[in-house]
Order: sequence, then C-alpha cells, then structure tokens
Amino acid sequence: MSIQVIGAGMGRTGTMSLKHALEILGYVKCHHMIEVLQNPSNLPYWNEMHEKRSTDYEAVFNGYTAAVDFPGAIYYKELMVQYPDAKVVLGVRDAEKWYQSCLDTIYQVPKGAERAGMEEAAKTDPQVKNVLGVFDYATNAIWNGIFKGRFEDKEFAIQTFNEWTEEVIRSVPAEKLLVFEAKEGWEPLCNFLGKPIPDVPYPRVNDTAEFQAKKNNKFNH
Repeated sequence: MSIQVIGAGMGRTGTMSLKHALEILGYVKCHHMIEVLQNPSNLPYWNEMHEKRSTDYEAVFNGYTAAVDFPGAIYYKELMVQYPDAKVVLGVRDAEKWYQSCLDTIYQVPKGAERAGMEEAAKTDPQVKNVLGVFDYATNAIWNGIFKGRFEDKEFAIQTFNEWTEEVIRSVPAEKLLVFEAKEGWEPLCNFLGKPIPDVPYPRVNDTAEFQAKKNNKFNH
C-alpha cells in the first residue's frame, strides 16, 4: 500500500473535508494532522522529517493511501519523489479568509497560563505530554518554519500563503495537479481522480466554530 494522493494545500484550506472526501472515494485511510495527535508514536518521524527532509515513509504512512494537511503538505516535494505515481491536490481558498481562519484556530496553540497548565498536567498524563510534543513540532515546522515566526504579520503571512500556492503550481506537472477549492464539490475532484461521483454531499467539516468547540472540549475537561 502506498500514497496515491498527496494534498499540498496548507491547513485551513478545507483539508479535513478533503480527508473525508477521499475516504468516501475509497482511499482507505487519509493522513491528516489529526492522525499525528491520535498516533503520537509517529511524532519522532515528523521531527526527523523537519530536520533532515527524509524519514521512514513506510512507517509513517503504514495503512494510508492518501495524505493531506500539515504535516505531510510541508513535504509534498519529497512525497512526490517517494510516491512518483501519486496525484497532487492543492487546496486553495480566499487568502483573507484563510488567514483569519488560521488565526482563530490552528495558530491558537496553548500559550501563557494555558501552556503552563498543560506542562504541569504532562508530568503525570502521557497523552497531554504527547499533545504538547505535537504543538512544539507545529511551532518549529509551521509557524517558525514556513512563516519564519511572523504569522501575526498579516501581510507577510498572506504573501507566504500565495507564494506557497504559486510554488506548488510551478513544481507539480500539470497533468498530476488539481487546484481545488472545497466549495467546488465532488465534480472536479472525481474527474481528476477518475472516480464516480458519490451519491452523498461533499463533506463540510471542521469550520472555525466546530474547531473551537472541539478544542474547548478537549482542553477544558
């Protein structure tokens, strides 16, 4: 089993909806950042990927046939080399809306008193310790990596987002690339992947309100 679809779109471009959509289309399991939180034993591989741009891909993606969202999207070029037959889906979105969504959700990693409380809990709770490890990886690879510690500079962050999109389009052969916005629904995705259109609506999950509700439930109970 190997990766057949690589998602090159940044987080908050409809990646969770795309994960669900690909699984509906028959891609047995689709990797997403949520998998890193749920399977923290794989975190050392992602730290290695951040440091060396290489890791044990078969261990990371064992049982998966697709990968979207961070962290996999960061390394889409490396994944294209490892899985040369894979197709690439680049999730896109209005840059202003994308920035606000990130700012309100995935950028809000625990800080200050919330972080201190989690660090205290991590001393006795391995699950909390693992979650903090994922947050630290995200800080290093995404916020201090891709965005160079300047995500709160809106103009810089949006410029980086747009440059990322342009680089993917330049880097991926046109016949292997779909530039996709979730609101387009099933048709372009299914046509690109050669799959029949399912008799169910295209998934719409993990919007800002849903994300924040999950976060509050997870860390306040």
